[in-house]
Amino acid sequence: MMESIKKLREVTGAGMMDVKKALSDAGGDEDKAIALLRERGIVKGNKDRSDRETKEGLVAFVISADKKSGALVEVNTETDFVARNTDFQALVLGFAQTLLTSKATDAEALKASIGQAGTTLAEELAAAVGKIGESLVLNRIQYIETDGVVAGYVHSNGKIGVLVELGEVSDLEASSAIAKDIALHVAAERPRYLTRHEVNQDDLEKEREILSNKALNEGKPQQMVEKIVAGQLAKFYEDNVLLEQKFVKDNAVKVQDTLKGASLRRFVRFEIGS
Repeated sequence: MMESIKKLREVTGAGMMDVKKALSDAGGDEDKAIALLRERGIVKGNKDRSDRETKEGLVAFVISADKKSGALVEVNTETDFVARNTDFQALVLGFAQTLLTSKATDAEALKASIGQAGTTLAEELAAAVGKIGESLVLNRIQYIETDGVVAGYVHSNGKIGVLVELGEVSDLEASSAIAKDIALHVAAERPRYLTRHEVNQDDLEKEREILSNKALNEGKPQQMVEKIVAGQLAKFYEDNVLLEQKFVKDNAVKVQDTLKGASLRRFVRFEIGS
């Protein structure tokens, strides 16, 4: 009972006694208790809650049947309690499915798209806010269409989602399996770049300066510093560049060694709170 009271107070912002009475009247059913609180005017579903922080949420993806396109969406909530609600999970997945067909290029365009309920996603979102009683934000979206293959992965907690695009596909099923493995790797290892050529030069120079100063502070001779830094920069690339990272399923090989002739074109990674 106390756990339910805590959850409902987080979701609704209602006082303890109001929540306790609503739960009692609802026979312990949390959804019914929220409805009762709204009916009693304690929780106003249509209240503007845009000023509330939305640090929780879910990421969902959908891949087309031919594996040539994929959609990834992130919807944020105020509490993890709502993020674990099955209706909210269905809402986020529905948004991803709508993105797959609408091919929207940004969140505002997607919100204007007609969803599975026959209304715009903006209207669906507003209805969900009214039902749930807390702020919901369609934060990020990504649509990928390719002549190769697209695969996705969402971590079990729904807080990390990835899309990966491969080109030069000769065997669709085999390439799809490779792409799925790489998507899992991206979720786990958080690469910042696809190749070392994409590394931000400011980041690289900052890292070089840090490593140089560290070597000098350790008393290394000036003539050796450049060689030491070069070796340590190789580790920087290994940690941050996807193709050069050790493969999460087999640390004996790098990601680039798992491609089997396919080209890894891009990856997209969403993580709640980042």
